[in-house]
Amino acid sequence: MASFPAASLRTRLIAGLVALVTVGLLVANVATYSALQSFLLARVDEQLTAAVEPVALELQSSIGPRRGARPSGRALIPAGTYAVLVNDSGAVLAELPLRNDGPAPRLPGAIGAQEGESWHTVTAREGEERLRLLSTPVLLVGGADGALVLSVPLTDVEQTLRRLLAIEITVSLLVLALLTAAGLWVVRLGLRPLRRMEEAAGAIAAGDLGRRIEDADERTEVGRLGLALNAMLGHLEAAFSERTESERRLRRFIADASHELRTPLTSIRGYAELFRRGAADRPEDLANAMRRIEDEAKRMGVLVDDLLLLARLDQGRPLERRAVDLVRVAEDAVADAGATDPERRFLFEPQPPVLVEGDEARLRQVAANLVSNAMLHTPADTTVLVRVAQQGGTAVLEVADDGPGLQPEHAARIFERFYRGDGSRTRASGGTGLGLSIVAAIAEAHGGRATVTSSPGAGATFTVSLPAQTQQAEPQPRPQPPAPQPAGVASGRKDL
Repeated sequence: MASFPAASLRTRLIAGLVALVTVGLLVANVATYSALQSFLLARVDEQLTAAVEPVALELQSSIGPRRGARPSGRALIPAGTYAVLVNDSGAVLAELPLRNDGPAPRLPGAIGAQEGESWHTVTAREGEERLRLLSTPVLLVGGADGALVLSVPLTDVEQTLRRLLAIEITVSLLVLALLTAAGLWVVRLGLRPLRRMEEAAGAIAAGDLGRRIEDADERTEVGRLGLALNAMLGHLEAAFSERTESERRLRRFIADASHELRTPLTSIRGYAELFRRGAADRPEDLANAMRRIEDEAKRMGVLVDDLLLLARLDQGRPLERRAVDLVRVAEDAVADAGATDPERRFLFEPQPPVLVEGDEARLRQVAANLVSNAMLHTPADTTVLVRVAQQGGTAVLEVADDGPGLQPEHAARIFERFYRGDGSRTRASGGTGLGLSIVAAIAEAHGGRATVTSSPGAGATFTVSLPAQTQQAEPQPRPQPPAPQPAGVASGRKDL
């Protein structure tokens, strides 16, 4: 089966419009032609009916002498009328053209035996001229039945109909031409938004995801389609941007993780090579090599544990859920930091219990990481302040310092994995670059979030916001701390 090339939407619209108008014009022309033809034939029939009596008088006068003076009705006889008198067998008794020598008709068979008036359209005896014929029964002399047949040419009717047909064809063609031109302009104007959508789709396919449909009017169907496409394109652009950024972070994460793991592995391989080359014969070198191998192995183990924790949090694995006193968690983190670095000044503001529902071990890791971050990346004389508060339905843990602070570009990326914003945040400081990433991931797993507020020279404040527990449940008891008291208490704060 032969296949035809698909036509464009514009072509189909114009073809459909022209086809519909053509059908409409054809129906209208046929109806007009038929109505006029019926009207003209009816008028001819009326003229023939009115001419019956005058024609009978004319035939009577032509056959025999008139009895008395009768007025002539010739004025009522149509031009070209031809009269024929026939008996019941159809034999012509008399015939004559009455006006302008009208043509003689070709009589139908058995016309004299018909009852009542009958109408016929016949042709002339000579030529193809069409005639309208009326047959009406009459009573002949002697009481015999006959028929009076009148005919009149349809020349004027046919000329009028031919003129009407020519006018209809001319007007129809002119209307179709004008309508096609107007339809092309209207369709082109109506399809202009679709062309813009086509151009935008081509640009988007070429990689321009920021392209949008312009001048989308919500009052039109095409405009609403454009607005819907713009919304869809916005979501697609955001999704592509998010995917691109995710891929970029993943590549950087893999590269950083490989680099971080390669460093301790290189150290272990180096000390193993040193041992193979004779360090075993030198006790001091052997002890140092074993100690460094153990240190690097521990560091690599911490890094792997951190990576596994982040992977589990990314997978959305459920955490242990129970009531946890965030004040107690923060207090223990400060106490542990004070024991690790007795020379540093820590401030903690005691508060009533603030309960959250979560994994106590992970929340302790959050507090420890925040305090450890402040210790690692600020000078030794920096004061670290830890606060816990409940603000409505939110529990807030803050760790603030009065250190050098962060540049805005570093603060915006501080929670990214393996990100080190400045020279102080290096491997030499003992961090893996994952501590704050773990803080953010744990906070998100608990339905909260981690933020930082900082400016150069004004210190930094790390805030973890978590949903507070609505029902105050008793937190898990903990062992009492040892008897010795930290350094002292000032202004309601524990100064460690």
